[in-house]
Amino acid sequence: MIPTLSALDHLVLTVADIDRTAQFYSDVLGMSAKQFEATDGSMRWALSYGDQKINLHQVGKEFDPKAYCPAAGSADLCFLTEHPLASWQDHLAMQGVTIIDGPIHRSGAQFPITSIYIRDPDGNLIEIAQKRQD
Repeated sequence: MIPTLSALDHLVLTVADIDRTAQFYSDVLGMSAKQFEATDGSMRWALSYGDQKINLHQVGKEFDPKAYCPAAGSADLCFLTEHPLASWQDHLAMQGVTIIDGPIHRSGAQFPITSIYIRDPDGNLIEIAQKRQD
């Protein structure tokens, strides 16, 4: 029998500027940016929301082991929300963040979703999605 996985613990986002990234994800997406001490004693940064965590590595200063070709702007992330997308559209407009697509229907991992798309400071594609209500 093949062993199976149960959940994603964290992912790593390689970024050009940790401060700029932390500010964007905090102000625009409501995440918390926190510095933490890794088991090797180094100080690192992570974004957290709910029970999830995104570790941040700065381009050229990645921690080993790392992705084969770490690069800023190469991620495509989808975040679920329970808030109406209209609320997100208003919030994003107030933050000066351009919606590049949506609302549009998509297929989520667990159920059909409706999504809007934006880009973070590195150009990563960020999808904000809610369970489709139709």
